[in-house]
Amino acid sequence: MNNTKVYHMFSIGDSYTIGEGMAPEDRFPNQTVSILKSSGIIFDEPKIIAKTGWTTDELMAAVHEDNPKSDYDFVTLLIGVNNQYRGRSSEEYRVDFIKLLKMAIGFAQGKSNHVTVLSIPDWGVTPFAEGRDRNKIAEEIDIFNSINKKETESLKAHYIDITPISRKAANDLSLVADDKLHPSAKMYKDWAILVADMIKSELK
Repeated sequence: MNNTKVYHMFSIGDSYTIGEGMAPEDRFPNQTVSILKSSGIIFDEPKIIAKTGWTTDELMAAVHEDNPKSDYDFVTLLIGVNNQYRGRSSEEYRVDFIKLLKMAIGFAQGKSNHVTVLSIPDWGVTPFAEGRDRNKIAEEIDIFNSINKKETESLKAHYIDITPISRKAANDLSLVADDKLHPSAKMYKDWAILVADMIKSELK
């Protein structure tokens, strides 16, 4: 009889979680479970609630509508770039982010240490941002990330700062998808390695 435990991961977010323009296996949640499987840690296919363009309130509404179970082993949350892009306030972001993070912890059976928040990538370094104020974009994203980091640490969930990885795309277009805005499978793999390492550390 095979007694190998099969783990379940749930990922919520926006284009960066659904992997805009990528094949499903290239999304960071899918690459994460592939990396874990290669280490002998078996996950089924991750459940994803994410859509390109979603802001915090739109993600929240979609999660409420889906009404997921609260029995996931690990949960990831990455949200906020569209709040920044649409000029939404950082205070609104804080309020919504806290609600989403508490929801994520609930989906992880109340275990905050089984929730991983990823920082917002800096789309200002991509070719898509040509002609825009890249410094302003970076500053605003840093403000939003200071909020999600503080609130994540306050609720004792894990935090992975992938923003420096995203900024490498300024000098390496292999990290950017064909749409000249979103990450490529190569960049998602860099994120996935960090998420997988976090999960491995919790399973030791």
